[in-house]
Amino acid sequence: MKKITSIILSGGSGSRLWPLSRQSRPKQFLALASDKTMFQDTLLRLDSPIINNKPTIICSADHRFMVAEQLRELNITAESIVLEPIGKNTAPALTIAALSHDPEAILLVLPSDHVIADKAAFHNALAVAQPLAEDGQIVTFGIVPTQPETGYGYIEAAPSVSIDWSPITRFVEKPNAETAQRYLDAENFYWNSGMFMFKASTLLAELSAHRADILTACTDAIVKAKKDMDFTRLDAEAFEQCPSESIDYAVLEKTDKAVVVPLDAGWSDLGSWTSLWQIGDKDANNNIIKGDVLQQASSNCYIHAESRLVTSLGLDNVIIVETADAVMVANPDHIQDVKLLVDRLKKEQRSESIAHRQVHRPWGKYDSIDTGKRYQVKRITVNPGAKLSVQMHHHRAEHWIVVSGTAKVTIDGHEQLLSENQSTYVPIGSIHSLENPGKVVVELIEVQSGSYLGEDDITRYEDLYGRHQ
Repeated sequence: MKKITSIILSGGSGSRLWPLSRQSRPKQFLALASDKTMFQDTLLRLDSPIINNKPTIICSADHRFMVAEQLRELNITAESIVLEPIGKNTAPALTIAALSHDPEAILLVLPSDHVIADKAAFHNALAVAQPLAEDGQIVTFGIVPTQPETGYGYIEAAPSVSIDWSPITRFVEKPNAETAQRYLDAENFYWNSGMFMFKASTLLAELSAHRADILTACTDAIVKAKKDMDFTRLDAEAFEQCPSESIDYAVLEKTDKAVVVPLDAGWSDLGSWTSLWQIGDKDANNNIIKGDVLQQASSNCYIHAESRLVTSLGLDNVIIVETADAVMVANPDHIQDVKLLVDRLKKEQRSESIAHRQVHRPWGKYDSIDTGKRYQVKRITVNPGAKLSVQMHHHRAEHWIVVSGTAKVTIDGHEQLLSENQSTYVPIGSIHSLENPGKVVVELIEVQSGSYLGEDDITRYEDLYGRHQ
Protein backbone atom coordinates (compact mmCIF):
# COMPACT_ATOMS: atom_id res chain seq x y z
CA MET A 1 0.00 0.00 0.00
CA LYS A 2 1.35 3.42 -0.97
CA LYS A 3 2.55 5.70 1.83
CA ILE A 4 0.44 8.69 2.79
CA THR A 5 1.65 12.19 1.92
CA SER A 6 0.86 14.80 4.56
CA ILE A 7 -0.39 18.26 3.60
CA ILE A 8 -0.11 20.84 6.38
CA LEU A 9 -2.39 23.87 6.06
CA SER A 10 -0.83 26.85 7.83
CA GLY A 11 -2.62 29.91 6.56
CA GLY A 12 -4.77 30.98 9.51
CA SER A 13 -4.43 34.19 11.52
CA GLY A 14 -5.65 32.88 14.90
CA SER A 15 -7.25 36.18 15.94
CA ARG A 16 -9.33 34.53 18.70
CA LEU A 17 -6.12 34.04 20.71
CA TRP A 18 -5.14 37.72 20.59
CA PRO A 19 -3.06 39.32 22.09
CA LEU A 20 -0.67 36.35 21.92
CA SER A 21 -1.63 35.31 18.38
CA ARG A 22 -1.39 38.06 15.78
CA GLN A 23 -1.40 38.42 12.03
CA SER A 24 2.38 38.43 11.69
CA ARG A 25 2.85 35.46 14.07
CA PRO A 26 -0.40 33.48 14.44
CA LYS A 27 -1.13 30.73 16.94
CA GLN A 28 0.28 27.83 14.90
CA PHE A 29 3.77 29.30 15.35
CA LEU A 30 3.42 29.67 19.12
CA ALA A 31 4.17 27.15 21.88
CA LEU A 32 0.72 27.04 23.51
CA ALA A 33 0.04 23.40 24.36
CA SER A 34 3.62 22.09 24.81
CA ASP A 35 7.22 23.25 24.61
CA LYS A 36 6.99 23.02 20.81
CA THR A 37 4.89 25.24 18.59
CA MET A 38 1.55 23.93 17.36
CA PHE A 39 2.96 23.71 13.82
CA GLN A 40 5.86 21.62 15.12
CA ASP A 41 3.57 19.39 17.20
CA THR A 42 1.54 18.73 14.04
CA LEU A 43 4.67 17.60 12.22
CA LEU A 44 5.91 15.47 15.13
CA ARG A 45 2.69 13.45 15.36
CA LEU A 46 3.24 12.22 11.79
CA ASP A 47 5.97 9.73 12.79
CA SER A 48 4.18 6.67 11.44
CA PRO A 49 5.47 3.98 9.05
CA ILE A 50 2.46 4.59 6.79
CA ILE A 51 3.31 8.30 6.31
CA ASN A 52 5.91 9.77 3.97
CA ASN A 53 8.40 11.76 6.10
CA LYS A 54 8.46 14.77 3.76
CA PRO A 55 5.35 16.93 4.22
CA THR A 56 3.99 19.57 1.88
CA ILE A 57 3.28 22.88 3.60
CA ILE A 58 0.73 25.38 2.26
CA CYS A 59 1.10 28.72 3.99
CA SER A 60 0.89 32.47 3.62
CA ALA A 61 3.81 34.10 1.83
CA ASP A 62 4.22 36.35 4.88
CA HIS A 63 4.96 33.35 7.12
CA ARG A 64 7.40 31.52 4.85
CA PHE A 65 10.53 32.13 6.90
CA MET A 66 8.85 31.08 10.16
CA VAL A 67 7.79 27.84 8.47
CA ALA A 68 11.31 27.23 7.17
CA GLU A 69 12.90 27.99 10.54
CA GLN A 70 10.53 25.76 12.49
CA LEU A 71 11.11 22.91 10.03
CA ARG A 72 14.87 23.42 10.45
CA GLU A 73 14.58 23.27 14.25
CA LEU A 74 13.05 19.78 13.91
CA ASN A 75 15.50 18.72 11.19
CA ILE A 76 12.54 18.02 8.87
CA THR A 77 12.79 18.61 5.13
CA ALA A 78 9.56 19.54 3.37
CA GLU A 79 8.69 18.09 -0.01
CA SER A 80 7.58 21.62 -0.90
CA ILE A 81 6.48 24.86 0.75
CA VAL A 82 3.70 26.40 -1.34
CA LEU A 83 3.03 30.10 -0.76
CA GLU A 84 -0.47 31.51 -1.06
CA PRO A 85 -0.45 35.21 -2.03
CA ILE A 86 -3.85 35.59 -0.35
CA GLY A 87 -5.98 33.34 1.85
CA LYS A 88 -8.79 31.65 -0.08
CA ASN A 89 -10.18 29.10 2.43
CA THR A 90 -9.74 25.33 2.30
CA ALA A 91 -11.14 24.35 -1.12
CA PRO A 92 -8.43 26.17 -3.13
CA ALA A 93 -5.72 25.00 -0.69
CA LEU A 94 -6.74 21.35 -1.08
CA THR A 95 -7.03 21.79 -4.84
CA ILE A 96 -3.47 23.14 -4.97
CA ALA A 97 -2.33 20.16 -2.88
CA ALA A 98 -4.00 17.67 -5.23
CA LEU A 99 -2.64 19.37 -8.35
CA SER A 100 0.88 19.38 -6.88
CA HIS A 101 1.07 15.59 -6.46
CA ASP A 102 0.81 12.40 -8.45
CA PRO A 103 -2.87 11.64 -9.18
CA GLU A 104 -2.54 8.33 -7.31
CA ALA A 105 -1.04 9.92 -4.20
CA ILE A 106 -2.97 9.51 -0.95
CA LEU A 107 -3.09 12.91 0.74
CA LEU A 108 -3.64 13.52 4.44
CA VAL A 109 -4.70 17.14 5.03
CA LEU A 110 -4.15 18.58 8.51
CA PRO A 111 -4.54 22.08 9.92
CA SER A 112 -1.36 23.15 11.69
CA ASP A 113 -3.06 24.49 14.82
CA HIS A 114 -4.80 21.51 16.41
CA VAL A 115 -4.05 19.60 19.60
CA ILE A 116 -4.25 15.78 19.55
CA ALA A 117 -3.34 14.29 22.92
CA ASP A 118 -3.57 10.58 21.99
CA LYS A 119 -1.19 10.03 19.09
CA ALA A 120 -1.80 6.26 19.02
CA ALA A 121 -5.54 6.75 18.55
CA PHE A 122 -4.81 9.28 15.80
CA HIS A 123 -2.56 6.78 13.98
CA ASN A 124 -5.23 4.07 14.32
CA ALA A 125 -7.76 6.38 12.64
CA LEU A 126 -5.31 7.04 9.80
CA ALA A 127 -4.92 3.30 9.28
CA VAL A 128 -8.70 2.96 9.01
CA ALA A 129 -8.92 5.85 6.54
CA GLN A 130 -6.07 4.78 4.23
CA PRO A 131 -7.83 1.88 2.41
CA LEU A 132 -11.00 3.97 2.14
CA ALA A 133 -9.03 6.73 0.39
CA GLU A 134 -7.32 4.14 -1.83
CA ASP A 135 -10.79 2.95 -2.80
CA GLY A 136 -11.86 6.42 -3.98
CA GLN A 137 -13.57 7.77 -0.88
CA ILE A 138 -13.04 11.26 0.55
CA VAL A 139 -12.50 10.68 4.25
CA THR A 140 -13.11 13.29 6.92
CA PHE A 141 -12.27 12.67 10.56
CA GLY A 142 -15.19 13.30 12.90
CA ILE A 143 -14.34 14.13 16.49
CA VAL A 144 -16.36 12.15 19.02
CA PRO A 145 -18.10 14.92 20.99
CA THR A 146 -17.56 15.19 24.73
CA GLN A 147 -20.07 17.97 25.41
CA PRO A 148 -22.92 19.85 23.65
CA GLU A 149 -20.51 22.23 21.90
CA THR A 150 -22.03 25.19 20.03
CA GLY A 151 -18.74 26.43 18.57
CA TYR A 152 -18.21 23.65 16.00
CA GLY A 153 -19.95 22.44 12.89
CA TYR A 154 -21.21 18.84 13.00
CA ILE A 155 -21.24 15.80 10.73
CA GLU A 156 -24.20 13.43 10.78
CA ALA A 157 -23.14 9.85 10.08
CA ALA A 158 -25.44 7.45 8.24
CA PRO A 159 -26.04 3.89 9.52
CA SER A 160 -23.16 1.62 8.59
CA VAL A 161 -22.19 -2.03 8.80
CA SER A 162 -18.75 -0.96 10.05
CA ILE A 163 -17.96 0.45 13.49
CA ASP A 164 -14.86 2.14 12.05
CA TRP A 165 -16.45 4.43 9.46
CA SER A 166 -19.78 5.58 8.03
CA PRO A 167 -21.14 7.37 4.97
CA ILE A 168 -22.00 11.00 5.65
CA THR A 169 -25.65 11.99 5.67
CA ARG A 170 -25.10 15.74 6.00
CA PHE A 171 -22.97 18.56 7.36
CA VAL A 172 -24.65 20.98 9.77
CA GLU A 173 -23.70 24.47 10.90
CA LYS A 174 -22.87 25.46 14.47
CA PRO A 175 -26.02 24.62 16.48
CA ASN A 176 -27.67 26.30 19.43
CA ALA A 177 -27.29 24.70 22.88
CA GLU A 178 -30.53 22.67 22.68
CA THR A 179 -29.66 21.25 19.24
CA ALA A 180 -26.09 20.50 20.33
CA GLN A 181 -27.42 18.47 23.26
CA ARG A 182 -29.70 16.55 20.91
CA TYR A 183 -26.70 15.77 18.65
CA LEU A 184 -24.71 14.57 21.65
CA ASP A 185 -27.52 12.28 22.77
CA ALA A 186 -28.03 10.85 19.26
CA GLU A 187 -24.46 9.41 19.19
CA ASN A 188 -24.19 9.60 15.39
CA PHE A 189 -23.05 13.22 15.20
CA TYR A 190 -19.40 14.27 15.23
CA TRP A 191 -17.55 17.56 15.40
CA ASN A 192 -16.20 18.58 12.01
CA SER A 193 -12.41 18.56 12.49
CA GLY A 194 -11.29 19.93 9.12
CA MET A 195 -8.94 16.94 8.65
CA PHE A 196 -9.22 14.85 5.47
CA MET A 197 -7.70 11.96 3.53
CA PHE A 198 -8.25 11.28 -0.17
CA LYS A 199 -6.58 10.26 -3.40
CA ALA A 200 -5.50 13.32 -5.39
CA SER A 201 -7.35 12.12 -8.50
CA THR A 202 -10.57 11.60 -6.50
CA LEU A 203 -10.68 15.18 -5.28
CA LEU A 204 -9.81 16.59 -8.72
CA ALA A 205 -12.60 14.57 -10.34
CA GLU A 206 -15.12 15.85 -7.78
CA LEU A 207 -13.94 19.42 -8.25
CA SER A 208 -14.31 19.04 -12.01
CA ALA A 209 -17.90 17.86 -11.47
CA HIS A 210 -18.95 20.38 -8.83
CA ARG A 211 -16.58 23.38 -8.80
CA ALA A 212 -14.74 23.58 -12.10
CA ASP A 213 -14.17 27.30 -11.51
CA ILE A 214 -11.96 26.58 -8.49
CA LEU A 215 -10.10 23.84 -10.35
CA THR A 216 -9.45 26.09 -13.35
CA ALA A 217 -8.15 29.02 -11.30
CA CYS A 218 -5.89 26.80 -9.18
CA THR A 219 -4.53 24.99 -12.23
CA ASP A 220 -3.64 28.36 -13.72
CA ALA A 221 -1.95 29.44 -10.47
CA ILE A 222 0.12 26.24 -10.40
CA VAL A 223 1.11 26.41 -14.09
CA LYS A 224 2.32 30.00 -13.66
CA ALA A 225 3.94 29.42 -10.25
CA LYS A 226 7.55 30.42 -9.72
CA LYS A 227 10.32 28.86 -7.68
CA ASP A 228 11.77 31.21 -5.05
CA MET A 229 14.62 29.64 -3.06
CA ASP A 230 12.97 26.69 -1.25
CA PHE A 231 9.46 28.03 -1.84
CA THR A 232 6.88 27.71 -4.61
CA ARG A 233 5.04 30.98 -5.20
CA LEU A 234 1.59 30.58 -6.70
CA ASP A 235 0.83 33.09 -9.42
CA ALA A 236 -0.87 35.96 -7.58
CA GLU A 237 -3.07 37.18 -10.41
CA ALA A 238 -4.40 33.70 -11.22
CA PHE A 239 -4.94 32.74 -7.57
CA GLU A 240 -6.80 35.95 -6.79
CA GLN A 241 -9.37 34.94 -9.44
CA CYS A 242 -10.16 31.78 -7.48
CA PRO A 243 -13.39 31.82 -5.42
CA SER A 244 -12.89 31.67 -1.66
CA GLU A 245 -14.73 28.56 -0.48
CA SER A 246 -14.48 25.80 2.10
CA ILE A 247 -14.02 22.23 0.92
CA ASP A 248 -17.24 21.32 2.76
CA TYR A 249 -19.36 23.64 0.62
CA ALA A 250 -17.40 23.13 -2.58
CA VAL A 251 -17.27 19.32 -2.63
CA LEU A 252 -18.22 17.35 0.47
CA GLU A 253 -21.86 18.50 0.64
CA LYS A 254 -22.31 17.61 -3.05
CA THR A 255 -20.38 14.36 -3.48
CA ASP A 256 -21.55 10.79 -2.81
CA LYS A 257 -18.01 9.77 -1.91
CA ALA A 258 -17.75 11.44 1.53
CA VAL A 259 -17.30 9.18 4.56
CA VAL A 260 -16.44 9.87 8.20
CA VAL A 261 -13.97 8.04 10.44
CA PRO A 262 -14.60 8.71 14.15
CA LEU A 263 -11.63 10.11 16.08
CA ASP A 264 -11.48 10.04 19.86
CA ALA A 265 -7.97 11.27 20.59
CA GLY A 266 -8.13 14.26 22.93
CA TRP A 267 -8.63 16.72 20.06
CA SER A 268 -8.94 20.50 20.35
CA ASP A 269 -8.63 23.25 17.78
CA LEU A 270 -7.56 25.70 20.53
CA GLY A 271 -10.04 28.17 19.16
CA SER A 272 -10.25 30.30 22.29
CA TRP A 273 -8.60 31.06 25.62
CA THR A 274 -11.23 28.95 27.37
CA SER A 275 -10.17 25.92 25.31
CA LEU A 276 -6.60 26.44 26.53
CA TRP A 277 -7.89 26.52 30.09
CA GLN A 278 -9.83 23.30 29.49
CA ILE A 279 -6.83 21.27 28.28
CA GLY A 280 -4.18 22.71 30.59
CA ASP A 281 -2.73 21.52 33.91
CA LYS A 282 -4.44 23.39 36.75
CA ASP A 283 -3.24 24.24 40.24
CA ALA A 284 -5.07 23.51 43.51
CA ASN A 285 -7.36 26.50 42.91
CA ASN A 286 -8.22 25.39 39.36
CA ASN A 287 -6.05 28.13 37.84
CA ILE A 288 -3.71 27.83 34.89
CA ILE A 289 -0.67 30.03 35.46
CA LYS A 290 1.88 30.84 32.75
CA GLY A 291 4.91 33.06 33.32
CA ASP A 292 5.68 35.43 36.18
CA VAL A 293 2.33 35.42 37.98
CA LEU A 294 1.50 35.92 41.66
CA GLN A 295 -2.10 35.08 42.51
CA GLN A 296 -3.82 35.45 45.85
CA ALA A 297 -7.27 34.00 46.61
CA SER A 298 -8.01 33.58 42.88
CA SER A 299 -9.67 30.55 41.33
CA ASN A 300 -10.79 29.16 37.94
CA CYS A 301 -8.57 31.68 36.15
CA TYR A 302 -6.26 31.55 33.14
CA ILE A 303 -3.38 33.98 33.70
CA HIS A 304 -0.60 34.30 31.11
CA ALA A 305 2.30 36.71 31.71
CA GLU A 306 4.80 37.10 28.90
CA SER A 307 7.04 40.05 29.79
CA ARG A 308 6.43 41.23 33.37
CA LEU A 309 4.95 40.36 36.75
CA VAL A 310 1.16 39.95 36.75
CA THR A 311 -0.72 39.74 40.05
CA SER A 312 -4.32 38.85 40.87
CA LEU A 313 -6.35 39.29 44.07
CA GLY A 314 -9.65 37.58 44.78
CA LEU A 315 -10.58 36.86 41.17
CA ASP A 316 -12.81 34.03 39.99
CA ASN A 317 -13.36 32.83 36.42
CA VAL A 318 -11.26 35.52 34.72
CA ILE A 319 -8.83 35.37 31.79
CA ILE A 320 -5.75 37.64 31.85
CA VAL A 321 -3.23 37.62 29.00
CA GLU A 322 -0.26 40.00 29.15
CA THR A 323 2.27 40.75 26.40
CA ALA A 324 4.91 43.45 26.06
CA ASP A 325 2.49 45.88 24.37
CA ALA A 326 -1.04 44.74 25.27
CA VAL A 327 -3.05 43.29 28.15
CA MET A 328 -6.43 41.58 27.83
CA VAL A 329 -8.72 40.97 30.82
CA ALA A 330 -11.82 38.97 29.88
CA ASN A 331 -14.92 37.26 31.16
CA PRO A 332 -14.83 33.71 29.72
CA ASP A 333 -18.51 34.03 28.77
CA HIS A 334 -17.52 36.70 26.23
CA ILE A 335 -14.25 35.19 25.01
CA GLN A 336 -15.65 34.40 21.55
CA ASP A 337 -15.86 38.18 21.03
CA VAL A 338 -12.06 38.59 20.99
CA LYS A 339 -12.33 38.80 17.20
CA LEU A 340 -14.50 41.92 17.64
CA LEU A 341 -11.68 43.52 19.62
CA VAL A 342 -9.20 42.67 16.88
CA ASP A 343 -11.55 44.08 14.25
CA ARG A 344 -11.71 47.35 16.22
CA LEU A 345 -7.93 47.49 16.46
CA LYS A 346 -7.66 46.99 12.69
CA LYS A 347 -10.27 49.66 12.04
CA GLU A 348 -8.32 52.08 14.21
CA GLN A 349 -5.11 51.01 12.40
CA ARG A 350 -3.48 49.92 15.64
CA SER A 351 -0.24 47.99 15.10
CA GLU A 352 -1.15 45.67 18.00
CA SER A 353 -3.58 43.84 15.73
CA ILE A 354 -0.77 42.85 13.36
CA ALA A 355 2.55 42.45 15.11
CA HIS A 356 4.10 42.07 18.53
CA ARG A 357 6.66 44.51 19.85
CA GLN A 358 9.21 41.82 19.02
CA VAL A 359 9.15 41.08 15.28
CA HIS A 360 10.85 38.07 13.69
CA ARG A 361 12.74 38.40 10.42
CA PRO A 362 14.62 35.79 8.34
CA TRP A 363 17.92 37.24 9.59
CA GLY A 364 16.88 37.38 13.28
CA LYS A 365 14.51 39.71 15.13
CA TYR A 366 14.02 43.21 16.50
CA ASP A 367 12.28 44.58 19.57
CA SER A 368 10.83 48.10 19.50
CA ILE A 369 11.96 49.33 22.91
CA ASP A 370 10.71 52.93 22.72
CA THR A 371 8.96 55.20 20.25
CA GLY A 372 8.46 58.97 20.23
CA LYS A 373 7.32 61.64 17.81
CA ARG A 374 10.56 61.72 15.77
CA TYR A 375 12.54 58.80 17.16
CA GLN A 376 12.39 55.05 17.66
CA VAL A 377 14.72 52.72 19.56
CA LYS A 378 15.09 49.04 18.62
CA ARG A 379 17.10 46.13 19.99
CA ILE A 380 18.25 44.14 16.95
CA THR A 381 19.47 40.53 16.96
CA VAL A 382 21.28 39.19 13.87
CA ASN A 383 21.92 35.45 13.62
CA PRO A 384 25.37 34.07 12.65
CA GLY A 385 25.90 34.25 8.89
CA ALA A 386 22.75 36.35 8.38
CA LYS A 387 22.52 39.68 6.59
CA LEU A 388 19.94 42.45 6.42
CA SER A 389 19.10 43.67 2.93
CA VAL A 390 21.16 46.31 1.17
CA GLN A 391 18.78 49.22 1.61
CA MET A 392 18.16 52.94 1.84
CA HIS A 393 15.70 55.15 3.77
CA HIS A 394 14.27 58.45 2.52
CA HIS A 395 13.07 59.87 5.83
CA ARG A 396 15.20 58.55 8.66
CA ALA A 397 18.79 58.35 9.84
CA GLU A 398 20.06 55.52 12.07
CA HIS A 399 22.64 55.15 14.82
CA TRP A 400 23.89 51.60 15.52
CA ILE A 401 25.61 50.64 18.79
CA VAL A 402 26.94 47.07 19.05
CA VAL A 403 26.18 45.41 22.38
CA SER A 404 27.70 41.99 21.69
CA GLY A 405 29.31 40.13 18.80
CA THR A 406 30.94 41.57 15.69
CA ALA A 407 28.95 43.28 12.93
CA LYS A 408 30.06 43.99 9.38
CA VAL A 409 28.63 47.34 8.31
CA THR A 410 28.67 48.79 4.79
CA ILE A 411 27.64 52.44 4.26
CA ASP A 412 27.83 53.90 0.74
CA GLY A 413 30.43 51.30 -0.23
CA HIS A 414 32.63 51.73 2.84
CA GLU A 415 33.02 48.54 4.93
CA GLN A 416 33.89 48.38 8.61
CA LEU A 417 33.80 45.85 11.44
CA LEU A 418 32.17 46.97 14.67
CA SER A 419 32.59 45.07 17.91
CA GLU A 420 31.19 45.51 21.41
CA ASN A 421 30.71 49.18 22.49
CA GLN A 422 31.52 50.54 19.01
CA SER A 423 28.98 52.51 16.98
CA THR A 424 28.31 54.10 13.59
CA TYR A 425 25.89 56.53 11.93
CA VAL A 426 23.80 55.94 8.79
CA PRO A 427 22.67 59.26 7.23
CA ILE A 428 19.35 59.70 5.44
CA GLY A 429 19.63 58.47 1.84
CA SER A 430 22.76 56.36 2.39
CA ILE A 431 22.82 52.87 0.92
CA HIS A 432 23.75 50.53 3.75
CA SER A 433 23.78 46.95 4.97
CA LEU A 434 24.44 45.04 8.18
CA GLU A 435 25.58 41.46 8.50
CA ASN A 436 26.94 39.01 11.05
CA PRO A 437 30.12 37.40 9.68
CA GLY A 438 30.85 35.56 12.93
CA LYS A 439 29.65 32.45 14.75
CA VAL A 440 27.88 34.15 17.67
CA VAL A 441 24.74 36.28 17.66
CA VAL A 442 25.16 40.03 17.11
CA GLU A 443 23.06 42.28 19.32
CA LEU A 444 22.88 46.01 18.76
CA ILE A 445 20.80 49.02 19.63
CA GLU A 446 19.40 51.05 16.74
CA VAL A 447 18.25 54.63 17.29
CA GLN A 448 16.18 55.98 14.40
CA SER A 449 15.43 59.67 13.97
CA GLY A 450 13.50 61.49 11.27
CA SER A 451 10.17 62.75 10.03
CA TYR A 452 8.75 59.30 9.18
CA LEU A 453 9.74 56.03 10.88
CA GLY A 454 7.40 53.49 9.26
CA GLU A 455 8.69 50.06 8.18
CA ASP A 456 7.63 50.84 4.60
CA ASP A 457 10.28 53.59 4.27
CA ILE A 458 12.74 51.20 2.67
CA THR A 459 14.20 50.75 -0.80
CA ARG A 460 15.87 47.34 -1.16
CA TYR A 461 18.70 46.85 -3.64
CA GLU A 462 19.81 43.32 -2.70
CA ASP A 463 18.30 40.73 -0.37
CA LEU A 464 19.43 37.19 0.47
CA TYR A 465 15.86 36.18 1.23
CA GLY A 466 14.14 37.29 -1.97
CA ARG A 467 12.15 40.09 -0.32
CA HIS A 468 11.14 43.04 -2.43
CA GLN A 469 9.92 46.54 -1.59
